[in-house]
Amino acid sequence: MTSTTGQTHGLPATTLLRFATAGSVDDGKSTLVGRLLHDSKSVLADQMEAVEHASRNRGQRTPDLALLTDGLRAEREQGITIDVAYRYFATPRRRFILADTPGHVQYTRNMVTGASTADLAVVLVDARNGVVEQTRRHAAVAALLRVPHVVLAVNKMDLVDYAEPVFAKTAEEFTTYARELAIPEITAIPISALAGDNVVDPSANMDWYAGPTVLEHLESVPVSNHPTLLPDAGAGVPGRARFPVQYVIRPQTAEHPDYRGYAGQIAAGTFRTGESVTVLPSGRTSRIAGIDLLGRAVDVAWTPQSVTLLLTDDIDISRGDIIVPCTDVPATTQDVEATVCHVADQPLGVGQRVLLKHTTRTVKAIVKDIPSRLTLDDLSPHPAPGRLVANDIGRVTVRTAEPLALDSYADCRRTGSFLLIDPADGTTLAAGMAGESFAPAQNPPATNDDGWDF
Repeated sequence: MTSTTGQTHGLPATTLLRFATAGSVDDGKSTLVGRLLHDSKSVLADQMEAVEHASRNRGQRTPDLALLTDGLRAEREQGITIDVAYRYFATPRRRFILADTPGHVQYTRNMVTGASTADLAVVLVDARNGVVEQTRRHAAVAALLRVPHVVLAVNKMDLVDYAEPVFAKTAEEFTTYARELAIPEITAIPISALAGDNVVDPSANMDWYAGPTVLEHLESVPVSNHPTLLPDAGAGVPGRARFPVQYVIRPQTAEHPDYRGYAGQIAAGTFRTGESVTVLPSGRTSRIAGIDLLGRAVDVAWTPQSVTLLLTDDIDISRGDIIVPCTDVPATTQDVEATVCHVADQPLGVGQRVLLKHTTRTVKAIVKDIPSRLTLDDLSPHPAPGRLVANDIGRVTVRTAEPLALDSYADCRRTGSFLLIDPADGTTLAAGMAGESFAPAQNPPATNDDGWDF
């Protein structure tokens, strides 16, 4: 979506916000997304006509806005979200990429997918039920994925007579739990997605609430997309740069007999012509002779641009290698300690042989140990579980057949993450975050700007 000039449809690239919705089944995520799209005038006429027609066929007098995102036939028949639904919309203040993720525990793996690149997560809670196990699981996933901003949307306030004490109790319980996860910023907003209260327009039914609506918060939350920072919304390390090689380009034509370029997408930071770089895992060094971007030469390129780097030295580089600045070279290792979200139906056990996919590199590996599994109720570690099953979050130690240049996930999302894959059928078993672990929060208590501090 971003052009080579850093502009998209006339808007600055810094106005883009990626966010995901999460929450338990029937908490109203799809309805909230539909309300956001509808009330922000982001729904096309033919889309709305299709929703109205489908709603009438189901005997509903008013349009079911959840149908704007529940696109699969099974989703519409069952009234639940199964797949991650991505939606793109814009307001005069900001552009948005939205991932509406499933609430059912069976599809927690899809929540991991949707939130992995998010700058903000909206966690919905049914005001009648309060914080439930799936709410805690989604909050834990958001914290593990280093999502810097979390919005607690206490939904269905119309079904509890818009009572302030109900909202305050739920917000306090969730915020206390989120603090233990070290989530840096939490904003609680009382809403009714069905009625439209505090979604786009302020609610006349909750005059006791003086904070922003959901859309107002989405439009104003700070997001850092500075090219010299890592792409994890402000948690980056200035100056760090990472370039996983995806493809080696050697046309060997009469016009370009000596051309040798290394193509890929910049995972973090900035690269400049003339910069000294190191290639990992070999450790060979060279200098950037040129950068090609969409068929033209440029002097500088940054995340997430897809470019071709040309080096002054003809050295052995292949897919899966990582080019980094000589001033910031990560250590390579064959022993990976990480926290993983287990996403497969089949369990992950000690001694199991797997494939580990890190950026563009896939290597053989073996699970050496599973020291603990996270207990969601109190965030305590359950020691030596022996295996992880679907939707478990746990610590693992993996030994790889070849050295990998992993950063800590806290420093770089792209080069600190990996997948564990079943070598027999290619099933994704787990999503891993190198170096991540849950510990009591060391940062000051999380607050928000609307007076709801807990």
